[in-house]
Order: sequence, then structure tokens, then C-alpha cells
Amino acid sequence: MLFDTTTPALPKALQAMLAAQAPADESASGVGRRSFLKLAAAGGFALGAFPLAAGAADDPAPAAGLKPTQQPSAFLKIGADGIVTVTINRLDFGQGVQTGLPMILAEELDADWSKVRSVHGSNDPAYADPVFGMHLTGGSTALRHSYQQYRELGARARAMLVSAAAAQWKADPASLRTQAGVVIGPGGKRLTYGELAEAAMAQPVPEKVALKDPKQFRLIGHATGRLDAVAKSSGRQDYGIDVRLPGMLTAVVAHPPVFGAKLAEVDESAARAVKGVKAVLRVPVDRGGDGVAVIADGYWPAKLGREALKLRWDTSGVEKVDSARQLEQYRALAKQPGPRKYDADLSGLANAPQLIEAEFQFPYLAHAPMEPLNCTVRLQDGQAELWVGSQMPGLDGMAASKVLGVPPQNVKVHVQMAGGGFGRRAIPTSDYVVEACQVARAAQAAGLAAPIRTLWSREDDIQGGYYRPMHLHTARVGFDEQGRVLGWDHVIVGQSITAGSPFEPMMVKDGIDATTVEGMRDPYELPMRLTVHHPKVNVPVLWWRSVGSTHTAYVMETLIDEIARRTKQDPVAYRLKLMGPQHQRHRAALQLAVDKSGYGKRTLPAGHAWGVAVHESFQSVVAYVVEASVQDGQPVLHRVTAGVHCNLVVNPRSVEAQVQGAALMGLSTCLPGNAITLKDGEVQQHNFHEYQVARIGSMPRIEVHMVPSAEPPTGMGEPGLPPLAPAFANAIASLTGKPLRELPFRMA
Repeated sequence: MLFDTTTPALPKALQAMLAAQAPADESASGVGRRSFLKLAAAGGFALGAFPLAAGAADDPAPAAGLKPTQQPSAFLKIGADGIVTVTINRLDFGQGVQTGLPMILAEELDADWSKVRSVHGSNDPAYADPVFGMHLTGGSTALRHSYQQYRELGARARAMLVSAAAAQWKADPASLRTQAGVVIGPGGKRLTYGELAEAAMAQPVPEKVALKDPKQFRLIGHATGRLDAVAKSSGRQDYGIDVRLPGMLTAVVAHPPVFGAKLAEVDESAARAVKGVKAVLRVPVDRGGDGVAVIADGYWPAKLGREALKLRWDTSGVEKVDSARQLEQYRALAKQPGPRKYDADLSGLANAPQLIEAEFQFPYLAHAPMEPLNCTVRLQDGQAELWVGSQMPGLDGMAASKVLGVPPQNVKVHVQMAGGGFGRRAIPTSDYVVEACQVARAAQAAGLAAPIRTLWSREDDIQGGYYRPMHLHTARVGFDEQGRVLGWDHVIVGQSITAGSPFEPMMVKDGIDATTVEGMRDPYELPMRLTVHHPKVNVPVLWWRSVGSTHTAYVMETLIDEIARRTKQDPVAYRLKLMGPQHQRHRAALQLAVDKSGYGKRTLPAGHAWGVAVHESFQSVVAYVVEASVQDGQPVLHRVTAGVHCNLVVNPRSVEAQVQGAALMGLSTCLPGNAITLKDGEVQQHNFHEYQVARIGSMPRIEVHMVPSAEPPTGMGEPGLPPLAPAFANAIASLTGKPLRELPFRMA
């Protein structure tokens, strides 16, 4: 079957947003349309690809607005030693794309997997998402959007290697075959990819390529060890925080205690006296005003210098958020008319035989990655280099260009492995990157000609934003004795995470942020009226792993379960009855989890109960069947069985790891202390002793099972999180008879 590289046209809002990312025009190089082969400096060849807009003329424009001659050839390098180095167009921060994307390319290349290596890309336009046309790791899109792209890269490289061998042997290319990094010809002749690499450079890049039938896959679909496993398990893996450059200095910044507060007065004398401190500088910080950067020859003296500062902040004129007062304001707003996502006829609600009236509360949540935020900046000779674990290096590079006054083409972002992120490293404002650039710029102006590494402590990050928004849901659900829903009146109150960002034109329609309502109603056929309010609050908010589904899945799946319990129906059978015929993937995932868990067949220990939930997010479906109990008044999760439908599974080990990690993060949202609260405008939590996350002692046994499929893969970075909390809550509710309406759980 033949494929070409044509991809859907970019949404206009993204085109406008990304227009500024294009570097200055380059002179024509004579390279033809889709010719992207270049000689690698060490011998061999490099291969790259560029995304094209669909439906264009004979010479269509790349999705990022760049000419083909502006696209560097940077995805694949085969060295003379046969080592295959694949550059990934995403950030790997634990989800495994540093292995998954090379697996896809190596599959079509017929590479020897033992010789495959992987490196991160940069802010170069070549590494833009081939569908979105922007640099992005998020929305569980890495394999989903680049599956076809990396298959074609591998297939094109393989075709060129075969052509080179055919030319050398004067043979018909169709008579040759490839296997494990070797081209095999008539009479058993063999040439390794390393031996052919330089000659392959001279071969024309094929316009179209034949891709393998999935039945021929030898890598894709098979459990494969991760390329970074040895480095991570041995402690040798470097992250952004580990960057060390000659002469590098370290900076920490004192931020306002209340968002938007202004620096009124500073006494820096004691800070300057700390041994190792090189400079104390005022720098602009996110949301206006100044902070104070302390620059030193290491983190510890910088930290001590910051602690020695005497600062006075002016908090007049800024809202001082109080969590308790905010909840009451949300409750009042929920009673007001507002924009509607769904507007079903609710006439059946008034006389419904049974009625559920419920209020759900969800607090602000911090991302709290294990590796705190950091960015290293080096300025020299009109050039800027950044080392940072960025989910959006193109956007961050443009922000750096603006702050530093350096032309965009002179800004290089070296994407680093990151120790988690969950959305915090994908900021439309590029807040911590901008801050690092402001510090580097101020340091240069002060005569410090050195690279500057700006670090946020965990306290800085937990107290400094950004957060998953606080949400309030109210619901009135009427139903009959058979569980038939007659009317569902629902209200959501919560800040918009895309309002005021470049994503607003795409994501906010008729006053409703699409991320707030994702996961509502589907996969069930329900008459729902859904009203949404987006108050403006002086708390910075952002997407958080699985975004709106963090709260909508909980509400939907606990209410569905409650209806089943009230009407004395099995919760699995009731869900299957409500699902429309178009939701076969939900059915398959749920049935798989049920079958593998022993639900309904295995006798549970005394005091234990089953809990069930199923939810789709980012085009993947995850169902959980859990076993839980209440011990000493506290809920305990013992066992989790997952049924996953993510279409074709590239690497089962990565899917298993992602579901396990997401389930544990979902469990954290249930545990006491997993909340960000504010008083007088200040965040009350500082570190993990106050912002609780699940520890090893809370980890249940987790089994992950995947529905077989040959359809192109969907995302798995986030979908494992949303259904965990409702499945757990449903098990506890079946034991206590009391539904849990808050996260984290409140048992009293």
C-alpha cells in the first residue's frame, strides 16, 4: 500500500500563533521538492521530513509555514559503524517516546535494534508536530501524530539503502531484501547499513513508499526494553537540572508571596555578604512586577543568599484569594444562568420517581514533578542557547528571542530529558524560561559573562503556580426504577485554562472552554443540560495530566454508579446498557477489565468491595475494576485491573508503565492532603510534607491488559488517570452506602 506525507491543514489559530516561529528566509539551495537528504559530518547519511498541508498545489507549504529548503534533515543518522541514531520530535519526561518513536522508525527501516540510539531534538522547525505544526509534547499526541511520520522516515531510508546496494551489485532492487541492519542480495550477498550509508546519500528520496502490513511487524507490538532503562536504573541519566557548562553560575529568584504583588523595598546587603554570591539583581517575573535574583557559584549559596534578603511586598490592588471564600462564591455562581454546552429537554426531571442532588468539589492541584523547574541560558556573540526540558521548545525559543533581543534563528533550545512535568513544562507564557532569560540578560548587563542556570526549588514551584483549576460541580439527576435517566441538569464552575492564551480562539467557543467539559456525558446516551461558568480568579491555572477529565470522569462515573446502586443493578451491566452502539471500544475495554479481574466470579475477602469506572480521554479508553476496603476509617486500594483500548500498542511495556504511573497519580488525588489551598492570597502548601502524593506503601497491585487492534495508535500518557479515582470511590461507596463527593476523599 502506498502512502505520502500529506497531513491535515493547520487550524488557522495555530497558523497565526506559529507564524512568528519561522526563522529568517534562507536562500534557495536548489534542493527539490521533498528532497531532504544531507551528508552527515561523520560519514553516512541523515534523513528528515517536513509536514505538508493537505489539498495544496504541486508545491505545498509545510505546516509550520516553512519552505522545504528551510527544513533541516535531522531525524535519522546512520553512521559508518552501523549505529542508527533517531532524533525524537518530543520531550521524553517518563512516558517512553524516546523508545517508542525509534521503534516505529526502526520497524520500517528493518534496523538492528541493538544498534538503535535516540536523542532529543530542539526548537528547529523540523521537529514540529506534523499535525499541529507546532512544537508540542502534550495531549497524548506523540505516537498518535508521529506514527505515520516515523514509519515513512524508516521506509524511505530503507528504500534508499536498498537502491544503493542494488547499484553496487547491479541488481534489481526488487530482488533484494533487508533484515536487522543488512541488505541481502542474490547468492546471499550482504552489505550492512553502515557500509551502505554514504552511498545511500546519493540516492533519490522516494516520493511514496510501501509500508509494512502490521502482520509483518517484528518490533511494533512486542514488549521492548526502553533505550533509557540502563541509564535511569543506574543513576547515570542526565536531566535538565544536571546541565553543567564551563564557568556556569546558578540563580534562584525570590517571587511575590501573592500572585501579582509588587516589590516595594529590598535590602540585599546580607545576601551579598554570603560567600559565593556573585550578584543580587532585580528581574521581571511572571504576571508583572519584579523579583530578586540571587546569582552564585552554586545552588546552596544562592539559596542562602535569597534567604538573607529583606523584602517588602506591596499586595494592594491584587485579589487575595481565600479557598473557603472562593467555594462560597462558586456555589453562588452555580445558581446563575450561564453558557450551555448541552441543552436537552429536562421536562422529565420534575416528576422523576428518583432524584439525585449532588455537589462535587475539586481543589487546585500542583503538578509537582520530581525534577523541579530549571533552565540554563548561555549568551555569547549574538547567540543564545537554552538547555531545558521543554514541552514546547518552539514557543519557548520565541519567548527567549523576545526577552533577549536575539533574532529567532540565533536561539537554540537543546531539549533535555525531564523528570516529569504533567503539563507544567508546556506554558503558553513560557514563565520559567522567560524568567531564566531575564536573569541571564540582567547578569550579562551586570558584567557576569557566564552561563546562568536558574533553578526553582520544589517550594518555588508548589507555591508559584501554575495549577489544575479548582472546580465545583452541581448535578440534579432524575431517573426511574429501571435506571432510565429522565433529565440531567448539570453545572460546572471553574477557571478557563485557555482564556487569554494563544489557544483561546480554538478552545473557547460560546464562552465555554472545551477542556472544562471534555468527558461529560459520553459514552452514555443521556438527556443533559450542561451550564458552565468561568470566573476570573487571581490564581494561575494550566492543564494538568488528563486536563478536564480529572474532574469530569469522577463526576460522571460516580453518578452512573450511584444510579445503578439505587436501582439495584449491576454497575457493569448498567454501563453497558447505557452505552450507544458507537462506543465499542468502551465496551471492549470494560469487558476486558471485568474478565481479567474476576469480577462477579471471584469471592472477595470480608470487608472488600469491587469498584468500576470507564472513561475515554485523548482518544484512548481505560476501564478499571478495583478492589478496595476501609481500614481504621480510611479507604485502602488493594488491587487494580485495567482494560485498555489504545488501538495498536507500539510497546506493551510502555503502555503498562504509563497506566501504572497514571493510576498512582490518580490515587494521589484521593488521599488526604492532596490539595492546594490559599489564605489571604498565599498558597499554604510548600513541599511534599504538606502537599501529599501517594507513596510506595499506598501502591496497589496493578495489572494492565490491552485490547488487540491494528488501527493506528492513540495516546497513553494521560488516559490512565481519570477513571482510577471514581472506581476507587465507587468501591468505598458500595461498602459505606455514602457516595464520596470530594477529592481528596472526605470520609467523615
